[in-house]
Parts: sequence; structure tokens; C-alpha cells
Amino acid sequence: MIPTPEPPHSLPTELQPYLRELLRRTRAVCGPHLVGVLAVGSLALKDYRHGRSDIDLTIVVEPSLSGAALRELADALVHPQLRCPAAGLELVVYAEDFADHPSGEAGYLLDLNTGPLLPNKASFDPARSPDFWYVIDRAIAHQNGLSLFGRPAREVIAAPERRDVLAAVRASVVEHGGGEGHLADNRVLNGCRAVVFCRTGRWVAKRGAARDIAAAEGAFRPLVEAAVHSFERPRASADPLPTAEVQAFLAWVRERVDETARTRGDAP
Repeated sequence: MIPTPEPPHSLPTELQPYLRELLRRTRAVCGPHLVGVLAVGSLALKDYRHGRSDIDLTIVVEPSLSGAALRELADALVHPQLRCPAAGLELVVYAEDFADHPSGEAGYLLDLNTGPLLPNKASFDPARSPDFWYVIDRAIAHQNGLSLFGRPAREVIAAPERRDVLAAVRASVVEHGGGEGHLADNRVLNGCRAVVFCRTGRWVAKRGAARDIAAAEGAFRPLVEAAVHSFERPRASADPLPTAEVQAFLAWVRERVDETARTRGDAP
């Protein structure tokens, strides 16, 4: 019997028993169809905050894995069946033949959200979800994904085309502008990360991006610093931020994204 791999020691110690059990259950359900398990999001960008951050994972499987197995996997990993120690688990499963080609579509086989602070949701139909979050997540996974099982991230997740990434970033900023379902601090920090990506072509941690924007854009420094201060607290204790200032900042972010797309010939 092949032992379940240990999570990398670079991951937070408070998550390692959970990730070890999650890997064991995933391997038990998927068997030889399992291609890879990657930590993405704040874990890959080394900005995980316990009590605030989600655990973001990407799983790649052979296309022959059955729908019944996908449902079994969702049942095996749902909280509290498997108690999530973080704010939540956001897990996406892709078929190998989709993941290893650039795409601007959602394209998942399973999208599972679960955990103490996330409502349980298991979707098996990518047509019911907006594409942009998945495009951004795969772009981050290709650049920074941390392999928990299987081959390195760059070998199993293709980088989406830059045109598709910029369209996804713009769509995410527009959604954040609506405000529903997102804490104000997270909307501001995601905006910072979007601008840093436009300027550098690299994905960085939210708080690192916030430091860069606060240093470069004095007009927004108080708002960005307030967002960082709030982000460092648990979700339930997040600070309110001035709505008008958040909206003005996100409008500025959207202009930077559009400007980047026009300048580099990536405008849709």
C-alpha cells in the first residue's frame, strides 16, 4: 500500500492533519485516476491567515473518473464530515485534458465550497458559474501552485491566455464593485492584487500587493491601510470601510485593467 504523502512543511502546521486526511480520502475515492492535488490561493502565495483565509485546493483527475466518484468525493470532504479547521475549503476538480490547455472557461467537474464560515455548495455544472474566478485561480495555480500530490503545478495546469486573464480580472473587479457577498477589505485587497498583476504580470499575496499600492498611490493609502488592518482580523470582526471610497478605488482599478488591455493589445 502506497502511503499518503505528507503536506509540505511550508504549509501552516494547524492545517497539516486536515490536509493529510483530505489527501487520504481523495486518493481513496479517485484511486489511479488522481493526477494531482495542488494548494493554490493564499497557501500558495504564502499569505494564509488562520481564522480569515480559506483553504484553496485544485485537484486534477483523469477524464474517465465517473460522476458517481465525483459525488462521493464531495460527500467525503464536506464539512463537518471532514471538519475544516480554516474559515472554509474552496476545492475545484478539473479533468486533465481540460486543465493542461489554456482556457477562458470555468470548465470544472466539481466545485466544492464548505467549512465553518462557508455555506455548503457542490456544483457539477460549470455553465452555472461565472468563468472569471476559475480563470484567475488557474493562472495563480500555474505560477505558484504547491503540489501536495502528483506532478508540479506547471505540468498539470496550463496558464490561461493573457487576454482571458485580463478579462477575468476585470469581471472580478466589476463583481467586487457590486459589494454583495464580499467583505469590504477583501474587495480592496483583491483590487490591489489586480493592479499589481497588470503592472508586473505576476500574482502576489494580497497584503504584499496592498503595500505596493499604498506606497505608490498616496490618494488611496488610508483606505488600503485600513483594509489591511481589517484583513488581519477574523472575518466576524472585519472593520467597515467607507462605501464611497471603496467604490472610487474599484473604479480606479477597473480603469487600470482596461488601460493595460488596450496598451498591450489584449482588449476584448
